[in-house]
Amino acid sequence: MQHALDPKRGKAWVESPYMRSLIAGGLAGTTVDLSLYPLDTLKTRLQSSAGFAASGGFNGIYRGVGSAIVGSAPGAALFFITYDTIKRSFAQPQPSIQYNNIQGGKPYKESLVVDPGNQAHVHMLAASVGEIAACSVRVPTEVVKQRAQASHHPSSLSALTHILSQRSSHGLAHVWRELYRGWSITIIREVPFTVIQFPLWEALKRWRASVTGRKEVSGWEGGLLGSVAGAVAAGVTTPLDVLKTRMMLAREKVAMFTMVSAILSESGPRAFFAGLGPRVGWISVGGAIFLGSYQWASNALGEVEEVII
Repeated sequence: MQHALDPKRGKAWVESPYMRSLIAGGLAGTTVDLSLYPLDTLKTRLQSSAGFAASGGFNGIYRGVGSAIVGSAPGAALFFITYDTIKRSFAQPQPSIQYNNIQGGKPYKESLVVDPGNQAHVHMLAASVGEIAACSVRVPTEVVKQRAQASHHPSSLSALTHILSQRSSHGLAHVWRELYRGWSITIIREVPFTVIQFPLWEALKRWRASVTGRKEVSGWEGGLLGSVAGAVAAGVTTPLDVLKTRMMLAREKVAMFTMVSAILSESGPRAFFAGLGPRVGWISVGGAIFLGSYQWASNALGEVEEVII
């Protein structure tokens, strides 16, 4: 019989693994961002220098959702196609030959083996490059979204229009800098996050597969393991998230170390852990939805061997 959590085997809907990554990533990104948008809004308002109530409190928690709808799928798809391309290129299994000592050391079995230590390094590299690629879409989306969430503008369209309107008075370069404000701190936050989350997720998936004896985990298992990995990564990187939010919400461009000094002098070290609960909760649930959706879609789009137990 088939294991209860195993996807059914069938002809692959999408033969190319790269196209599967693109489609599954886009689906996962849209699903998680729309599902958890209210929590993201509350987290942004908690981290705003204006304060939670002044930034909108519990009112209009879907404000700015338009930018999330537009940017989620391309950003996530770009991440996963980059991540999986690097992973498949560098984490290839190597042939391993076993010898029979009784028969004079003659080879009797050849198999393909992947070095777990090398896998971890490959996953770190793939996640880092994937995040940098995804941030080309994510940063402008975040800037527009968070300004609407913090009630600087009534909607994401209004926030984007305001930024673009500055071209006539400040020039195109200024508009570009505004859209990519917080790029450096976003990279500094996202790379450590993914370097923790994805190798941990991959290791947990390998552990689960070894326990069950199955080739691949199911969507439900991928989601549960993604929740654990996301919660750990979110807690560790919360100070970087606070810094990124403050820089994006600042009325004018502020240097990263200047903002660090301002936060410490105005609010003290505890401010760097503002929104810790919502962030860990949001990303824990988000990790389950995001990575679970990706695992399910990837399994569904590709041929997954049915395991009989």
